[in-house]
Amino acid sequence: MSLGVRRRLGILLSGRGSNFEAIARNVLAGKLECDIGFVFSNRPNAPGLAMAREFGFPCGSLETKGVERENYDRQVVTILQEHRVDLVCLAGYMRLLSGYFVSAFSGKILNIHPSLLPAFPGLDAQYQALAHGVKITGCTVHFVDEQLDSGPILRQASVPVLDDDTAESLSARILVEEHRIYSEAIRWVLKGNYRIEGRRVIETETASSCSNVFSP
Repeated sequence: MSLGVRRRLGILLSGRGSNFEAIARNVLAGKLECDIGFVFSNRPNAPGLAMAREFGFPCGSLETKGVERENYDRQVVTILQEHRVDLVCLAGYMRLLSGYFVSAFSGKILNIHPSLLPAFPGLDAQYQALAHGVKITGCTVHFVDEQLDSGPILRQASVPVLDDDTAESLSARILVEEHRIYSEAIRWVLKGNYRIEGRRVIETETASSCSNVFSP
């Protein structure tokens, strides 16, 4: 464990919180040298939020109805700043962030998407992959900008598409890889072991040094 100040993650989710759970367990196991500063959901009844309470992490939600997107994001940013969040991790957060939010945490927002971006951005990526008949798909961790699933790519993992796959079976196999590479990406970003050249994220720590830490 580092003797310095531990960095703090802000997790944003809207649903079951599967990726949040994987990150949380790696934090609690000491595989990620950071703390979870706050877990936020735009849906007060999200299962992931209930899980955060069970873990004992600070958490909360805000009503979205009738609130303009930037005004809403200003409130969320204030909450995250009050909890001294260093890195924001979107874990199934079903809202497009405003420019204000992106600017407030510029270069410090990560997202996980269930395809090999730039292929199949947006919703239902697994259905899109099956409909297009691709033989390989996967998942991507990327930095977040103001566009949908378009920020610089940090980490990817491939998953074969089987002839008898359904969207559900394909999603389940992709999810295994999501749980692995998201924590790997967080570790790299927290350590600063990367640089960005244009749209390319160049990792300055080899993948082999992390691959055995976050096994599926």
